[in-house]
Amino acid sequence: MRLALATLVILALAGGRAHADVERFAVIVGDDAGAADEQRLRFAEADARHVAELLGEVGGVPDENQIVLRGKTAEQMRRALIATNERIRTGQHAGRDAVLIVYYSGHGDADALHLGDSQLPLRELEALVRGSAAQIRILVIDACRSGAVTRVKGGRPAPPIVLSDTEELDGEGVIVLTASAAGEDAQESDELGGSFFTHYLLSALRGAADDNGDQIVTVAEAFRYTRDRTILASARTLSGVQHPTFHYDVRGRAELALARLGEDRTRGQLTLPTGASWLIARIGVADSVVGEIAADAAHRTLSLRAGRYVVRGRTRDALLEGTVEVTSGRTTAVAAEELTSTRYARLVRKGRGEIVDGALGWFAGPAVASAIIDGATPCYGAIAGAMWATADVTWSPRIAGCRGTFSNTTLSARTDMLALDLRIAKAWDISRVTVDLGVTAGAELLQERFTTRGLAPTRSSPAGHVDAGLGLAVPIYGRVYAASELGVQTHFLSIEDQAGESHVTGRFAVRGIVVLGAWL
Repeated sequence: MRLALATLVILALAGGRAHADVERFAVIVGDDAGAADEQRLRFAEADARHVAELLGEVGGVPDENQIVLRGKTAEQMRRALIATNERIRTGQHAGRDAVLIVYYSGHGDADALHLGDSQLPLRELEALVRGSAAQIRILVIDACRSGAVTRVKGGRPAPPIVLSDTEELDGEGVIVLTASAAGEDAQESDELGGSFFTHYLLSALRGAADDNGDQIVTVAEAFRYTRDRTILASARTLSGVQHPTFHYDVRGRAELALARLGEDRTRGQLTLPTGASWLIARIGVADSVVGEIAADAAHRTLSLRAGRYVVRGRTRDALLEGTVEVTSGRTTAVAAEELTSTRYARLVRKGRGEIVDGALGWFAGPAVASAIIDGATPCYGAIAGAMWATADVTWSPRIAGCRGTFSNTTLSARTDMLALDLRIAKAWDISRVTVDLGVTAGAELLQERFTTRGLAPTRSSPAGHVDAGLGLAVPIYGRVYAASELGVQTHFLSIEDQAGESHVTGRFAVRGIVVLGAWL
């Protein structure tokens, strides 16, 4: 309840419709660079821009009451806070209450925020926030260390950020929100185009956290969504789980709504279908992921600015993609059947490794090969195997067997062949059809049973083969597909001549297979 109430005040003040004489002010800072020895972040400045936009759209902070600094110095941040505090103090004389929101995303350690080569000590930052005349003062720090695809935001390893006790602060309350718990790292994601924490917080306020569908995001809904999604997403990273935390001292505040999604007629509603998790990005805007709907979300509507958006959904089997138009004052419902569906096996062949690294499937079916012994019948049999599709090639171990016969006036024979081989192929997706070109190599056991003058001698000999062939696959339903393959084979056989000496000879054959398979 303490954590929930903290989140309530932080964002309700940004989203709830408060009394007309309450002004909201925000100082929003993002810095990608950090100190010279810290890896440059990709999304800290973009996160600051997104926070500023949302506070202006649904948070009740007009543009004239915002100061947004991106890639600036500690001195510029200090001056911005002092100037904002002076505006608030002037407004107090006119009888207006105020809310101050300070947001920072970038590098930091236990002592200071790192804005390029300059530093703003945390104690000084606290004093500037604490000394504000605003009735509610909110400090949000999304500070971090360094990493790779999922970067850990910040600099050198250091003790966790420790903020002083806020019990001495004057006014109605001070709230401090950090993106991670003590000893943990705050992280940013290439796929989301921002930090986990800020992404899920903004997504919650756009409606992803509106569990009961009343178009009002409450504190419990927003806190639960931001915390749970940050924990789940960061649990899959190398750096480990990140737990958002809240520290606050608030007196005399009742519960307020965080966002009222149905009252702003300049925005539209976007509703996503069940059965998939969704990412939504605005077309034509860099780093434009604006929201997310989890697969298990009870409410599946976001409040967005009018415009065109890309929607990307992930089911257990496939990626769904398409574009939609959000219109002011209207609800747009996305239909899954109207989107492009791409199976994961095809995605990895297109280099879409951020979805899956590979896809595993199996197959089985009949096979027939031309005779490798002059005068014999074709070799009829079956083949079964597995298929592992990656972004570059498809690997397919398989086992195959066939039987052929031979007969003349003095001799009849039955030839059984059992082969274990590996096929490597390069695949191309053409509309709904997948075409591949591959090579196969394997080992064989050839058994010949001769019948002459009532005797039936049997001879077994090892052999080998190499193939080159063309394959074709077509999806049928769900994960099931049908495929065919035509290959030219070279068999290396041990042949005994009339003198009783054995030597290896090559024999050519053509093999065709038709299989039914499924991706796991």
